Amino acid sequence: MEHLVNDLLHCRLQAWTFPAGIEARWLGEGILQLLPTAPWRQATILSAGVHGNETAPIELLLQLTHDLSQGRQPLTQALLIVFGNLPAIRAARRYLHNDLNRLFGGRHLAVTPGNESRRAFALEQAVQAFYRAADAAGPVNRGHLDMHTAIRGSLYRQFALLPAHAGDFSPDFYQLLQASGMDAVVRHTEAGGTFTHFSCERFAALACTLELGKALPLGENDLTQFAAVQRALSRLLVGDLAIADAPAPLRYRVVQQLTRHSDDFRLHMADQTLNFTPFEPGTLLAEEGETRYVVGPEPEYVLFPNPTVAKGLRAGLMLEKLS
Repeated sequence: MEHLVNDLLHCRLQAWTFPAGIEARWLGEGILQLLPTAPWRQATILSAGVHGNETAPIELLLQLTHDLSQGRQPLTQALLIVFGNLPAIRAARRYLHNDLNRLFGGRHLAVTPGNESRRAFALEQAVQAFYRAADAAGPVNRGHLDMHTAIRGSLYRQFALLPAHAGDFSPDFYQLLQASGMDAVVRHTEAGGTFTHFSCERFAALACTLELGKALPLGENDLTQFAAVQRALSRLLVGDLAIADAPAPLRYRVVQQLTRHSDDFRLHMADQTLNFTPFEPGTLLAEEGETRYVVGPEPEYVLFPNPTVAKGLRAGLMLEKLS
């Protein structure tokens, strides 16, 4: 793994070659398109490192890419591999100027130009080019898994976030999440600037964000903790989504967002509040001036509480349990 990390940090990814039967093309730095020579019916994006300090998914994707390059991982579909925010990865920071995972769908045009605004535009262009290439012989099914780690501790070690979507996601997609060992699945109800919302909204991809454990420095992750995800990704690339005794994840839906607009924002939660901590009906969650965020008539569960986010960003999500 150490030499793979060094390849990523020192721009040697361009030197990788792939076996016969896979056409490899770099669409940008850290953006690799792989097309099998045999016909395919699926086009999938696997991304990691959109937040540069969330390293376990980066290592998972590095290992998978290496296995593909060595012929140890078969590939029967079009695949785009994306290492999201390379300068932030090399600096071991979440981002340099703006949160990249809030800038998709053209939102990068509304911030001061910087590393992340340029990268969001480049990734949007690469996704468009990839799906166009994948559809060259006729429309195919589209998917996107964007892998992250959570900033704080969680009652569930691994969970998935589905972007807002008019219809439901297919049973096969839920089966993939189950096979990946997700403990919970959260459904967004409003549009957002995330990478997966962009691919879902603009290209009708079955997309989701996977939250895998906690952030550690590159090279210090115990990847055995993510064996289920590794197996699921390996099977996904050959179209096999069989499940072996995997329990179905619990399902949640976002019911309100806590947004910090000013320095007056106050979040009424302990600093160490875990993701998915429940709050009883009527509990005051946060306030800002005359605005009060209160739990509704049923218990709600918090996700990503963070009172120090930049103004205009979410300081937490509140969920209702569906199953």
